[in-house]
Order: sequence, then C-alpha cells, then structure tokens
Amino acid sequence: MDTAPQTGDGCVAADRAAAAGAFIAAVAAALPPTGMWSMPVLVAVSGGADSLALLLALRRLVPAGLERRLIVAHAEHDLRGAAPADRGFVAALAEHLGLPFVWRRVAVRDDGGDEGLEGRARRLRYDFLGETALAHGARHVMVGHTADDQAETILQRMLRGTGVVGIGGMAAARELVHGVSLLRPLLALRRQAVREFLESIDQPWREDASNTDVRHARNFIRHEVLPRCMAGPFPAATESLVRLGHQASLVAAAITSAAEHLLESHASRHADGGVVVRTSELSGLDRHLLAEVFVALWRREGWPQQDMTARHYAALAGLSAAPERTAVEPRATDLPGGIRATRLPGGWLRLRPLA
Repeated sequence: MDTAPQTGDGCVAADRAAAAGAFIAAVAAALPPTGMWSMPVLVAVSGGADSLALLLALRRLVPAGLERRLIVAHAEHDLRGAAPADRGFVAALAEHLGLPFVWRRVAVRDDGGDEGLEGRARRLRYDFLGETALAHGARHVMVGHTADDQAETILQRMLRGTGVVGIGGMAAARELVHGVSLLRPLLALRRQAVREFLESIDQPWREDASNTDVRHARNFIRHEVLPRCMAGPFPAATESLVRLGHQASLVAAAITSAAEHLLESHASRHADGGVVVRTSELSGLDRHLLAEVFVALWRREGWPQQDMTARHYAALAGLSAAPERTAVEPRATDLPGGIRATRLPGGWLRLRPLA
C-alpha cells in the first residue's frame, strides 16, 4: 500500500520527533549500562535549559512503574530576586511529571567561605546534592553540563594557569560523596542540541539574567571569547577544546596509574598510622612523577588535601630525591592537614599524622 505524501506540517512534526528521539538516545547512551534504576536517582534542576532537558529525557527513560525513583532536586540561591520563581517553575514541572521534588535555600551570602561567590555557591550546591542523595538512598546524582560548558571550563582553567589534570576539564563521572556518583550525561552534547530538543517538545525554560554579565570570567569566555573565535579563524574552537581536554585527561590518568603503582611497590604502612616510603629507589624518577606519588599517597590514606598545593608535593619530591649525605640526621617537615614528613637515614621517608 502506498503512503500518502506528508504535508509541510507533517514533515516538521516528523523532524521534531526525530530530533527529540536522537537527543533522548544520546542521553540513554551516556547512562550506566546496568543497575541504573535499581535505586533512586537524583537529578539537579535549576530551571535552565540544560538541566531541564536532562530531566525530561530521564523522565522518558525511567522504566514504567519506577517513576518515583527519579527525584528532582533544586538549590535556591539567595543571589537573585528571581530565585523563588525559578523554584516554583521547577516544582510545578516536577508535579506535572509525577516526580518527587526536594529543594533547599542555599545561603551563599551568609556563608563564611573564602572561595568567592561562584565557588561558594558551587560548594554549597554540591553539599546539598550529596546530603539529599544520601538521605534518599540515591546512588547517582545527575547534572546537566554540556560540551560547551566543558570547553568553557577548560579554557578558563588554561587562562588561570592550571596543570594537566585541570586541562582535562570536568569528568563525565566522579564520586560526589562516599557511595554516590556524580554523572554528567550531556557532556558530549552541544548546548544547541539541548535547546533544539526543548523546542521540539514545546518546553519553555528559565533564563538566568546574571549569565549574560560579562564581568564574570565564565560569562566573558562564553559570550565574548569563544563566539569571536568561532566566528573568526577558529570555527571548531569548542570541539577542539573538548578534544584537548580528553587527551589531557588520558595523560593525567596514565600518570596517576604509574604513580599509584610506584606507591604500592615502594611504600608500606606502619601500626602507628604512618607510612614509610623507600625513597632511595625513587630518587631517580622525574620530579613531577615523584610528586604525583605523594598525591596518590594522600589520596589513598585519606589525609586532608584541601590545603596541600603543588608546591608542597614538589617539596616532598625534592626531599625524597635529596642526596643521602644531606640527610644523615632525621629532618622533619610539617605539612598542611597535620602530616609530618621525616627524612630518615638509609633512604627512607616517614609520613604520619600528628594527631
């Protein structure tokens, strides 16, 4: 039987359905292959296009009968007068979709942190997400960062002077808190694809007016730097930055793997909670790799890393590689987080918590 030719409206509808289907399939491909819905899943939704598209795609992917396992989480920052309206928008959508909704007012201005408003808001937001995930028994928290966000992050870190790990950008998956993973299913998708998906299903979204303020570094990169690059001699700037980030992350992972292998081969734990490293067998290593051995040690032991900088790890590498004749007597160095490093005769370095 012949089919009747589609009208113009029919073609448009088919194209929109195909675009929506392709977007949802791309999100599905980025999700864990097994056990995704065996426990609750938390999705962070600000009301903006990216997080909204992620929510709607996940709603279509959740198996029938398990819809209540998809929990909508919203952090209401105290930085904008429109924040309550954003919360109301997200709450109404969650109710329309038949999904649980949780929210918290995040007092960014009242917090005593010293990392700046943007960093403080991020920290408090992730604290909320981690605590909420644990409270609801969720194993995964989903956030809506896109490939464009990744390119902006990489370029901003490069301009600030980051290292190889920083150039790697945001990880597609990482631990948020113990037992809970933070996942970014949109990280391979462009921002334009997100908006095309929402337009294809006639779904409005909220716009944050502060995102256009180019006095903020991120907005300056988003609205001034990258558009000029793409309109000029670098039309593939976003894709190139994302590719660079991927390559850098592979290099960083290889260095981390090598450092962890060296640590296992040349370090041993003591009953007092300390660690002894056989530095005489590591002194010939490249100083950067030797410093990474100590990064791996701090990570393995769970010692405080917040105030440990590249300078501290480099100092440990220098202490380990110092000629034996300069360290006949034990020498102690106190490090941030209450860790003491002592160079011992015979090519050993002892590290232990002071408390």
